[in-house]
Amino acid sequence: MPYSSSGPVGSTTPRLWTPPLRDLDEPGATIGPEYSDFARDVLRAPFDPWQEWLVRHAGELLPDGRPRFWLVLVLVARQNGKTHIPVVLAPYWSLVEGLRMILGTSTKLDYAAESWRKARDVLEAVSRKSGDPLYGRVPRARKSWIRETNGEQQWSLGPSRYKIAASNAEGGRSLTIDRLILDELRQHHSRDAWAASVPATTAVPDSQIWALSNAGDDRSEVLNSERAAALSFIETGVGDPGVGIFEWSAPDDADPLDPDAHAAANPQLGRRIVPDRLMGQARTAVGSTDPKALTTFRTESLCQRVRALDTAIDPASWARCLDPGSMADYRSRTAVVIDVAPDLGHVTVYAAAVLPDGRTRIDPVAAWSDRGCVSQAEHELRGIIERVRPKVIGWFPRGPGAVLAAKIRRPGRADRWPPPGVTVAEITADTASVCMALSEAVTAGTVVHSGDALLDDQVATAERVWSGDTWRYARRGAGHVDAVYAAAGAVHLARLIPDASGRQRVVMPVARS
Repeated sequence: MPYSSSGPVGSTTPRLWTPPLRDLDEPGATIGPEYSDFARDVLRAPFDPWQEWLVRHAGELLPDGRPRFWLVLVLVARQNGKTHIPVVLAPYWSLVEGLRMILGTSTKLDYAAESWRKARDVLEAVSRKSGDPLYGRVPRARKSWIRETNGEQQWSLGPSRYKIAASNAEGGRSLTIDRLILDELRQHHSRDAWAASVPATTAVPDSQIWALSNAGDDRSEVLNSERAAALSFIETGVGDPGVGIFEWSAPDDADPLDPDAHAAANPQLGRRIVPDRLMGQARTAVGSTDPKALTTFRTESLCQRVRALDTAIDPASWARCLDPGSMADYRSRTAVVIDVAPDLGHVTVYAAAVLPDGRTRIDPVAAWSDRGCVSQAEHELRGIIERVRPKVIGWFPRGPGAVLAAKIRRPGRADRWPPPGVTVAEITADTASVCMALSEAVTAGTVVHSGDALLDDQVATAERVWSGDTWRYARRGAGHVDAVYAAAGAVHLARLIPDASGRQRVVMPVARS
């Protein structure tokens, strides 16, 4: 049952949306009212206000009767009923329009099957008795119109088929598609699924794609690029007028505890979503020591894009560690670490030293990018080390930095490597402990940095890869993390350098109470 509340009520109108080309009250300007009538009068599953607003605007028609939008992007926070949209539209497309092929996809076949089953159940519920709206239009015997074997769920009603597939490199290939449903678009981390299904709609002049999702992170390649293009058209009028975006979301800078932000992203707030419960979840997320709690709340409940979901280093804590300074006076206790990205497209060198107050300063030394950057780093490394004169230079021999093994490992007087007074150290300790130590030090405030843009950017997108109860920084994902690995390794080695009294420093930072 809908929830009634005297508190904040969700916005029926999205915060960001593509305006119509003409007055939608004109006859034939939109098919949306027909969708709404079908939901209410035929399926007995009426739209809620925001859903009715959506289909009215997304259903805009061109003067020749074709859909204005070949791609409809719908972004809304979870639990607001976006699944109900295809549950209504698919039966309409089958029974009223008689479209030959409707394909529903999601990241997992089970997710695509959920919408399909709901639509099937709705059709059966309104077709069993002689007084039902679809009596005689939907066969009573399931096996005469439904196939549910070997994960090949589909229905056939007259010439129309509605089948499902997983969002992958094969879903949609060899088909000609009239209507395509792309659920959870944020999970499309590459163009593989898009390339398999979207071209299958191009041979149908009045085809349409409905892409539904909540917000994603930097890995959401398809969602981010299509959303950016749609927003650019709204702002400049340049681009594809056939791509429509309808986004219920909180502004990027919104406070997670702001009721207005909740209402902007949750059109069902105060109707089917209890405001106090959502606010309680917000308070829990804000107060959690796990950065993932807040990033998850932002994407799931505020429909805000984040840099990374399972953030390895808390962005707020990293910002608090900003303390511009110099390491010039600490050469004798400086550690330098070099690391390489897995695609060999980026190499970084960072330095670290323990300060007299016990904190560890991180400082950039050098960085190389693009083709040939590994060879360039090899060529310039000796000169950099002679200039910096660290106590130790280190690397992760079990990571992509192994490509530098021949350069870093070889001792010899002929090529003056390593330079006098410099020790070469392989970081063979558990990589997880090195990564976790930096993240804990950031949270504890026992490291400081000067705000290097490269490291700031990589820290913002660094995610965790779990192995049992430990984790390390994900090498593969939204972007490079070689700078973060170099910084973590430098902090690790700096804390192993004995102090002036010859005592080894504490490696693991002490968390704040």
